[in-house]
Amino acid sequence: MTAKHRPTEIHLHQKSRVLELVYDNGVRHKLPCEFLRVYSPSAEVTGHGPGQEVLQLGKEDVNINAIEPVGNYAVKLVFSDGHDTGIYDWNYLYRIGEDQDALWQKYLKRLADAGHQRKVN
Repeated sequence: MTAKHRPTEIHLHQKSRVLELVYDNGVRHKLPCEFLRVYSPSAEVTGHGPGQEVLQLGKEDVNINAIEPVGNYAVKLVFSDGHDTGIYDWNYLYRIGEDQDALWQKYLKRLADAGHQRKVN
């Protein structure tokens, strides 16, 4: 897999629970840990096919405990709720960073449709 957009800098801001990615094209994404957790590319979240996604509830306070490199193409994020099976390749991270606003609104709508009230910090 060739990474079209590989970050040149990765900063975890644990206090604010934000993962910041900087790219050589000048793009900077600030991705909240909750966002990364609910959009984990793991089968536990995505299911094993279209329409099998599992809505993640109660992830407002989740943080990242560790960032582990996976070859030259990805990182594994270890979350404070014990989730550690998602492999976030560089292209996926860039894409969800670019689509963050739309993806976040989609997540909030899915929560509302499920009757879940998101805890506001």
